[in-house]
Amino acid sequence: MPQPTTDSPTPTRRARDNERPLVEDIRLLGRILGDVIRDQEGVDAYELVERIRKLSVAFRRDADPDADQALKKLLKSLSGEQTVSVIRAFTYFSHLANLAEDRHHIRRRAIHERAGETQEGSIEVALARLRWAGIAPRAISQMLAHAHLSPVLTAHPTEVQRKSILDAERDIANLLVARDEIKSHALPRDALAPRELAANEVQLRARVMQLWQTRLLRFTKLTVADEIENALSYYESTFLREIPKIYADLERELGNQPVASFLRMGQWIGGDRDGNPNVSAQTLEYALRRQSEVALRHYLTEVHFLGGELSLSAMLVDVTPDMQALAERSPDRNEHRQDEPYRRALTGIYSRLAATLRELTGGEAARHAVAPQNPYPRAEDFLADLRTIQASLLAHHAQALVAQRLHPLVRAVQVFGFHLATVDLRQSSDQHELVVAELLATARVEAHYARLSEEDKRALLLRLLADARPLRVVGADYSQHSDKELAIFEMARRMREQFGPQAIRHYIISHTESVSDLLEVLLLQKEVGLLHGTLDAQAKNDLIVVPLFETIEDLRNAAPIMREFYALPGIARMVQRSGAEQDIMLGYSDSNKDGGIFTSNWELYRAEIALVQLFDQLANSHNIQLRMFHGRGGTVGRGGGPSYEAILAQPPGTVRGQLRLTEQGEVIGSKYANPEIGRRNLETLVAATLEATLLQPTKTAPPAFLQAAESLSQASMKAYRALVYETPGFTEYFFSSTPIREIAELNIGSRPASRKPSQRIEDLRAIPWSFSWGQCRLTLPGWYGFGTAVQEFLAAGVSTGSARTVDKEQLALLQKMEKQWPFFRTLLSNMDMVLAKSDLALASRYAGLVTDVRLRKRIFALIEAEWHRTAQALQLITGNKQRLAGNPGLQRSIKHRFPYIDPLHHLQVELVRRHRAGQIDERAQRGIHISINGIAAGLRNTG
Repeated sequence: MPQPTTDSPTPTRRARDNERPLVEDIRLLGRILGDVIRDQEGVDAYELVERIRKLSVAFRRDADPDADQALKKLLKSLSGEQTVSVIRAFTYFSHLANLAEDRHHIRRRAIHERAGETQEGSIEVALARLRWAGIAPRAISQMLAHAHLSPVLTAHPTEVQRKSILDAERDIANLLVARDEIKSHALPRDALAPRELAANEVQLRARVMQLWQTRLLRFTKLTVADEIENALSYYESTFLREIPKIYADLERELGNQPVASFLRMGQWIGGDRDGNPNVSAQTLEYALRRQSEVALRHYLTEVHFLGGELSLSAMLVDVTPDMQALAERSPDRNEHRQDEPYRRALTGIYSRLAATLRELTGGEAARHAVAPQNPYPRAEDFLADLRTIQASLLAHHAQALVAQRLHPLVRAVQVFGFHLATVDLRQSSDQHELVVAELLATARVEAHYARLSEEDKRALLLRLLADARPLRVVGADYSQHSDKELAIFEMARRMREQFGPQAIRHYIISHTESVSDLLEVLLLQKEVGLLHGTLDAQAKNDLIVVPLFETIEDLRNAAPIMREFYALPGIARMVQRSGAEQDIMLGYSDSNKDGGIFTSNWELYRAEIALVQLFDQLANSHNIQLRMFHGRGGTVGRGGGPSYEAILAQPPGTVRGQLRLTEQGEVIGSKYANPEIGRRNLETLVAATLEATLLQPTKTAPPAFLQAAESLSQASMKAYRALVYETPGFTEYFFSSTPIREIAELNIGSRPASRKPSQRIEDLRAIPWSFSWGQCRLTLPGWYGFGTAVQEFLAAGVSTGSARTVDKEQLALLQKMEKQWPFFRTLLSNMDMVLAKSDLALASRYAGLVTDVRLRKRIFALIEAEWHRTAQALQLITGNKQRLAGNPGLQRSIKHRFPYIDPLHHLQVELVRRHRAGQIDERAQRGIHISINGIAAGLRNTG
């Protein structure tokens, strides 16, 4: 074999060369941060940070017991002020390292694309695969005309970023881009390049100093309005501009075939009141008015710039009659623009948009060439005016003037309308029952509704839905709860009237356990005029009633409940008249907390297959479009992981161009804070939806695969529940060994961490449950139970001593499943990622917070043994001895980031110990909360 030469770099050297720009960026940002700390806090503070960093690296890299003891001793000696200073340093370094990684990801992608190497998950690769499969662009366009893809932003208690921090980080990200551009354009002996790089570094230093002097934490509890504003910043920075680019890419790749606006945004913030008493009719109104303001101000800005660009003179070019009429209708009578029809038309459009902004939001436009007047009644009317301009330009050979700004604006109006994003309403089924029971009792229809059997409830609700009369008694006093719930429905009706029917389209019912849960929401819609007509005579409902199946039992009952619902008289016909769409939401978080990672995913898989089969049967008599809504969180335990692989791992035939999925917690910032990263993430959703719809085989997995999965699920759930729900003292261990109590105190969400004031695992929300395990680096919800399940599946004969023989046929089956079954392969890949992000050494430090030594040792030993069983199981099945063998990008990320996250864990443990011993002041308490922020930022998918 020939030896590598300098002209033929080894893979290792090539990898180092590829990483060099990333290492340079991290060193640059780290150096600047160090300089800022030295300048702001003093040399001693800087040197203290360095000592802790070196000891922490020795602890991680070498498992050095001397470093461990020295680190413990040093941390215990720190004052509260010193501790906070060090925690801030490592937290900001985590943030800055993330920015460098994001920049490197974009950089490497651009290099690959310039070399003609398309990337997995890109639209180009997806469409190339469709072409190879013989699927014509016209067929793809026709499929997309009936498709619906919607990422839905939600607010949850793990979103720890302040908008001020996000804004400063966006500036740093832009400066890193500018730095790359300076380097790429610099010529040999270019005297300006060093000067420009130095100026760039000065700007970076200013922004890093701004970060250091900006408060990371909120002093007050986050409000719903704060969460709304946080989410809107992603529309301003990313969605409004990047989504039109995705459509342009699709149209170009499809040979200019028309592409319907199938990709739209959804939003829960302001309408999701499940367990959040702070959400009300007022927050729903605020959400939609602010959303509308963001959309309209974007349109006003683009129309203003179009007016500057379309200075075409009628003395030089012709316009269409419709365009001329649009110009004549404009109130612009400025003599300098009399020969400029496009500018006159756009001045009139601007004045109408300004009037629309004032009418819908109360806001004022930034500029007024003429006074605001004649507001647009609907977004479609604004769109029609833009299309008139577009048609005139195209008719007179001005395509170049359309492509840059007008075409993206037209697409933005199609996608975002005047409402920006569809706001979902959500509430728990038991809360609806309380309202219905009070309405019935007050109207003297049924005094004890809650005591009725399910069959009697259905019969009563169907009778009321067939009755045109409302239930509410004029002048009657209803409880505050009922008034508040009905006010939400009434506000939804008003908001739809003002902002259009797409402003609010879905009503999600948490904890759906019966058919009556669905009927109750239909009845509440009828009470406020959201359901028109009666069930036995042309009824139409405005809001799609969306059941949310969350627990393992609920998932198993999903198809039976929907079958019974559609068997009721009048229901199927009503759904058909109302748009023929049925969304069904599947909950990943609670099913995982209920049954563990493998069982959760398996029951979700089974539920989807059963639901698709049901709606295929219904198609013979009622052609209703089924759409799965995946309630995924950031962590793998809550359905997280790469979206592209997750969509392709769905059961065959369950996507069909229809998909909604939640984006939650830190994942929103990680995916969408950077516009280019945001576009790539949205692109993967589109690519995966195309491939899953048009390329995925329609046959289900072989029976042997399904049987094996069922066996693994049963054993996994048994092992998981044995630990979490059946092991004495586990609850005490969890609340002591994780920072769950401190997370509950942190002002990082508008809703409480627990559904009830208790310390029962059953009552704890799934989000802080997963978040806490991530903070202590055990990441237990993402893997626990799988090792035991595989061990039992592979066990053959009787154990002999400590050795256990492995059934080679069973192992071969699991290996075949990993290679051939996307569901199984993706699940194992996600577990591999979670194990890579876990750390037993750090977790043992958190276990030390459990004061009962025997309890600590007993339960940590159980968890540690299962961790090793799971790691061994993954190695046996995949053949990979190392974590993340198939994901070098994440391997690289962990190598660069985790040594700087580790000190945050050590410091957090020390401060939590002091806090719980009552030896902590307010400053040090802030240190705990900042460490939570830093660890969440460093791990990235914690929400």
